[in-house]
Amino acid sequence: MKIIADLHIHSKYSRATSPKMEVVVLSEWAKIKGINLLATGDIFHPEYVKELKEKLIEDGSGVLKLRGTSNEAQGVKFVLSGEISCIYKHGEKTRRVHHLLFFPDFKSVDDFNKKLEERGCNIRSDGRPIVGLSSKEILKLLLEVNKEAFLIPAHAWTPWFAIFGSKSGYDSIEECFEELSSEIFAIETGLSSDPEMNWRLSALDKITLISNSDAHSPLNLGREANVFDMDEVTFAELKRILKEKDKKKFLYTIEFYPQEGKYHFDGHKDCKFFCSPEESLKLKNICPVCQKSLVLGVDHRVVALADRELGFEPKNKIPFKSIVPLCEIIAEIMQVGKQSKKVMKIYEQMLKNGGNEFNILLELSREEIVKIGNEMIAEAVIRVRSRQVKAVPGYDGEFGKITVFDQDELKKMKPRQVSLL
Repeated sequence: MKIIADLHIHSKYSRATSPKMEVVVLSEWAKIKGINLLATGDIFHPEYVKELKEKLIEDGSGVLKLRGTSNEAQGVKFVLSGEISCIYKHGEKTRRVHHLLFFPDFKSVDDFNKKLEERGCNIRSDGRPIVGLSSKEILKLLLEVNKEAFLIPAHAWTPWFAIFGSKSGYDSIEECFEELSSEIFAIETGLSSDPEMNWRLSALDKITLISNSDAHSPLNLGREANVFDMDEVTFAELKRILKEKDKKKFLYTIEFYPQEGKYHFDGHKDCKFFCSPEESLKLKNICPVCQKSLVLGVDHRVVALADRELGFEPKNKIPFKSIVPLCEIIAEIMQVGKQSKKVMKIYEQMLKNGGNEFNILLELSREEIVKIGNEMIAEAVIRVRSRQVKAVPGYDGEFGKITVFDQDELKKMKPRQVSLL
């Protein structure tokens, strides 16, 4: 059975997050997107934990279903998970590293949160708590609570808050977790990198690469995800597939084009300047506008640590497919914002006949997309599938832009969109 899983999101209890990010609404949007397994997010926040206990049912499998609603029959399941921010000194350097923690039951969550509070950690002010404990300390506490729980470094390459981040990270998993490094069997690649970039590091050949949305609003669910073949959806099976890097069961990841991520290239947001790693080296990593150090992006950091050329493919690689969210495709054609009423109207019309968003983006034929949309949308989806896109890279917190058509094409094709749009 094909299972699409988004294992990193946030709830309404996190800063800068939609108030709609709660499990009933999330389950409805998961169905719209085509997601079967969803992280709860923010499992450290006491109020959210209380809410989850009221709304979700445990059945011993380590995954949960909604209580007493029609959604329970729709097959959307949840795994208890959250992101934690560790800020601490290690090796005479201040480290800022984010991690995803996964729990098989509420008891383990309660025991872990109790340990955090006993150590003076504030877990009540934000869904993604900031703690002064090291990455290794967090992992040690997690394993003390439940050996079946596991930790995955989040958005591993983000400059400011990641295990390999250029500003405050490490050069290897071993440097970060020391004697507990063998407990780390997966990393999250993040929006600004894709598996192909990570394959450049031979040190990651044994590590499973996962991709998730890190969504702060329902519309962004599934912008990255993981596709499994699971006979039975359980916490233990999810962990086994990731730990063993089971290629028969882990079919592929669904990827953002990394250039669209907001830390892909080097640059300065305030100076409106960005450049490739090669250009940065020529500039000695100094911004030509303000003469200050550039924020070095994910691509730069990958190049710095890589021991292979781009294009290398490990023998045990998990494949990936790149997408552009359907709303973004429609928005480009209509030349309006992706959350505009016009875009959402077309989006909803297509979903009624197309099943769900992932079915449209990944499975339907060109002819089938034409029937539920039009020629332009069908052409765009096919181009995205074959990686025929144009990219303006993101940098220093600014999202990049992926487009399918140039302006001349849009002008020529616009009359053909009238019947749908």
